[in-house]
Amino acid sequence: MYIDNKNIKNAMNTKTTLPISEARKRIFEIAKEVQKLSNHYTLTENGRAKAVIMSADEFDSLMENLEILSDPQTMADIKKAEEEYKKGDFITWEQMKKELHYKKLYSAKTKKLRK
Repeated sequence: MYIDNKNIKNAMNTKTTLPISEARKRIFEIAKEVQKLSNHYTLTENGRAKAVIMSADEFDSLMENLEILSDPQTMADIKKAEEEYKKGDFITWEQMKKELHYKKLYSAKTKKLRK
């Protein structure tokens, strides 16, 4: 699941901090709560942050974003594409299909059922 800036800004960011001993008692509830976008728990020990619990999907998305942001070539390509888009240097999907002589090979047909 890719989370873009718009989704992050629109999501309700719920950060809950609690001791590990309390989290142990509520682990199933916490596992359910972190499935909501941007909900995460910071677990503490002696008042200091020790671990964070978040959904697996959100963790995967975060790691994917870090991978993209840490790749200089990918970031250069994104910047170039954004500049080209701002200049109007692009073609639409419809134009691309014409250029590639795209033909719809398959379509779903439905049969009318007799009553």
